[in-house]
Amino acid sequence: MSEHATPSTSIRRPLPAGEGEASADGADVAWHALPPDTVLARLQVGHDGLDSAEAARRRAHYGDNELPAAKPRPAWLRFLSHFNNALIIFLAAASVAALALGHYIDAVVILLVIVVNAIVGFVQEGRAEQALAQLQSMLAPNARVLRDGKRQVIPVIGLVPGDIVTLEAGDRVPADLRLLRARGLLIDEAALTGESVAAGKTDAAVAEDAALGDRTGMAYSGTLVAAGLGTGVVVGTGAATEMGRISKLLQSVTALTTPLLRQINAFGRRFTFVAIGSAALLFVFAVLLRGYDWVDALMVVVALAVGVVPEGLPAVITITLAIGVRRMAARNAIVRRLPAVETLGATTTICSDKTGTLTRNEMTARRLVTGASVVEAEGAGYAPVGGLRTLAGDRDADAALRLLLVDGVLCNDANLREAGGDWVVDGDPMEGALLALAAKAGLESLDLAAVHPRLDEVPFDAQHRFMATLHRDGDGALVCVKGAPEQVLALSSGQLDAAGHVVALDRGHWERAIAEAGDEGQRVLGFAVRHLDAVPERFGFDEVGGLAFVGVIGFIDPPRDEAVAAVADCHSAGIAVKMITGDHAATASAIARQLGIARDPHVVTGQELELLDDAELPALALDSDVFARTSPEHKLRIVRALQSRGQTVAMTGDGVNDAPSLKQADVGIAMGNKGTEAAKEASQMVLADDNFASIVAAVREGRAVYDNIRKVIAWTIPTNGGEALAIVAAIALGLTLPMTPAQILWINMVLTITLGLVLAFEPAEPGLMQRPPRRPDAPLVSPFMLWRIIFVSLLFTLGAFGVFFWSLSRHDGDVALARTMVVNVICVMEIFYLFSVRYLQMTSFTLRGLRGTPQVFWALGGVIAGQMAFTYLPWMQQVFDTRAVPFVDGVAIVLVGVVMMAVLEVEKGLLRRLGWFEELQRTPPAPPAGH
Repeated sequence: MSEHATPSTSIRRPLPAGEGEASADGADVAWHALPPDTVLARLQVGHDGLDSAEAARRRAHYGDNELPAAKPRPAWLRFLSHFNNALIIFLAAASVAALALGHYIDAVVILLVIVVNAIVGFVQEGRAEQALAQLQSMLAPNARVLRDGKRQVIPVIGLVPGDIVTLEAGDRVPADLRLLRARGLLIDEAALTGESVAAGKTDAAVAEDAALGDRTGMAYSGTLVAAGLGTGVVVGTGAATEMGRISKLLQSVTALTTPLLRQINAFGRRFTFVAIGSAALLFVFAVLLRGYDWVDALMVVVALAVGVVPEGLPAVITITLAIGVRRMAARNAIVRRLPAVETLGATTTICSDKTGTLTRNEMTARRLVTGASVVEAEGAGYAPVGGLRTLAGDRDADAALRLLLVDGVLCNDANLREAGGDWVVDGDPMEGALLALAAKAGLESLDLAAVHPRLDEVPFDAQHRFMATLHRDGDGALVCVKGAPEQVLALSSGQLDAAGHVVALDRGHWERAIAEAGDEGQRVLGFAVRHLDAVPERFGFDEVGGLAFVGVIGFIDPPRDEAVAAVADCHSAGIAVKMITGDHAATASAIARQLGIARDPHVVTGQELELLDDAELPALALDSDVFARTSPEHKLRIVRALQSRGQTVAMTGDGVNDAPSLKQADVGIAMGNKGTEAAKEASQMVLADDNFASIVAAVREGRAVYDNIRKVIAWTIPTNGGEALAIVAAIALGLTLPMTPAQILWINMVLTITLGLVLAFEPAEPGLMQRPPRRPDAPLVSPFMLWRIIFVSLLFTLGAFGVFFWSLSRHDGDVALARTMVVNVICVMEIFYLFSVRYLQMTSFTLRGLRGTPQVFWALGGVIAGQMAFTYLPWMQQVFDTRAVPFVDGVAIVLVGVVMMAVLEVEKGLLRRLGWFEELQRTPPAPPAGH
């Protein structure tokens, strides 16, 4: 059989091995590079389609046309995995110890923290697994096919390679198709390629190495038919489609553990070993060398362990993250997974999709060029707001300019309307932009249509690359043509001058105008007209010729104004912004310059990425600003390459093609309005307003959240350490214990539920966005915090022993009173230390520092009330063996707190002046390279 022959549908032989661009048997044939007849021959099908028996056989071979569902982990296994954490295990042990001591409240609180954390994590993880299911909604429910030589409507699940499918405007493509015929066919492929303009389709073959967006002979599953008619043969179904490849990519991506969770897990492991080892050594020392009864020693050591373990830390961190979520929601950033809040604060690189994220995803006619003038249109998007600004020539005296606008309105199938305060286009975006342009110039589309009613048309065809319409013009006719400028020029024999007369065609002038618009990233359309003395009997391709070229119009998908400012904010915060798009390199480069991503963007195309192996890519990914004509695999490789160089990557996107890289990124950010459900479910955060600027606000909140978490740790560890060190020192030196086990537990309980929570509500410190991003490998306990833990623990120990011995000397050795004063002085020191730790980058001796937040004063009220009850209520005195503290001693206790805060503020200022610790130096970050 000849390769170009039309085979019979009755053939029952299995299809040849190794076929299908993404065929069900896994081979890689470039269907887009083969002529239609060759494709039909390879698939062993004729123009009248398959018969039912052959379709059934192929369905049995290839399977259903649906995306495979990922095999989920059992729910019980997912739930138990949230207990696999060193700190959680240690907290469980502390809870058992508290139960053994009879401290039931503490034990119950610890257990509640453990269980609540596990439930929250379990629920959030379950929502993440909906990402693959959302891809199923991208498939059409039914398809029109040729079966048994006649048209039928069947469920898409039953489509098989070789089925002949017809497409109409408004259809969702049901499988990957090699087009056999296309008439004015435009397909919106933004979900796959990121291009904001519908792609023109034809049945012609293209180069084998053509990028996805350049395969004009293909229609891909899940994309939308914007206009025209088409017929195609199925070459890929289910997992073998482009959508299926994205589904497989999603399954192959494992969600990363966030920097904070990694740090907390590492901290928990180290703390576990240190705490258990220290407690065991202290127990042995107390029994063997200090003669403690082993039961008494065990009670002291267990109480000390419960006191020193920051069991409230997971709860406080969760609360801090939740507060960050609430604050971000107020800024239109909806966080779907709590840890993403602080990860944003560590972001070093934002990889952003262009269309709809950095740009408006609304085409705007910007530059108009005729033979006599150059005009720029104001405004952005489809709203007919703004005017025309003359850059060269006399706009008012240019008859060609008016005819250029008229041509754009008449040779147009779109409809521009206002809906809910927004202007929307029914039809092609560029045609909608032409209607908005005419309105800015004061032309009414309906009036023009009434004066020049359409008589006939030659619809746009991707092969001929132009559209032509025939209109009545008095007793004659007017032919209006628009299309690719080089094609319209080829059909033109002259051009219009400013007076509207036909003169010789100046090709050099138009080629320069087209090149200038292309350099600015504009898409260019050419326009031409022809006046006919009479209406022709027929109107087709042959009648379109001998045109007078009128001018060209350049279109852009304009950058969001707020995105320009947001990119500048990112650079000032030391965050690199990289654009990853499916659009053309020239367009992406121009938009990058307009956004301020780089003055001279380093652009890399998808074809260049294909030539690089994974070892070469990281260096290129760091140095490049723009990645153009990219596929889902490219985006995924870029994100992984940046992560391999220690970058914390936030990835924004809205299409199905963005879902794998969104899931791979440290923080995936989907668009809430224009984003697909698959993108949203694969992400950790959704922007309710699709505004890139909201990311910067979210980064600020993320940094504030991380600061607050570190403040919680900087307050919790030294205060617990101070208590523990006082007890350890007393045992080591053979001194009377300054606190009883019950009193240790009291301090732990009353302060954890009051002061331990208020730092979660702290606002961001000044200059937060002028700091460089923290390093991903930066330890949770930095050198400065380690110094603070040691220094403050020593101050607490000195304060406790100082007050203890001072009280013994003043009150005839009353140990119970001295211990009561020690508990009170520790609480007072913790209060004053709280005010000091609220500002790590500046002094706390300011009006703002003293004012605090409402939560601080509520906590202070709770602590003071608790300590008053602890000290003066008779029944509390019986439970905790406390005594009433005289007024003078109470004043002295408060003065100890004041002195300690003064010492800490002097220490903070001295360390900043000496420059010993990097985090106390507030040097603004250098902008990313190339800016």
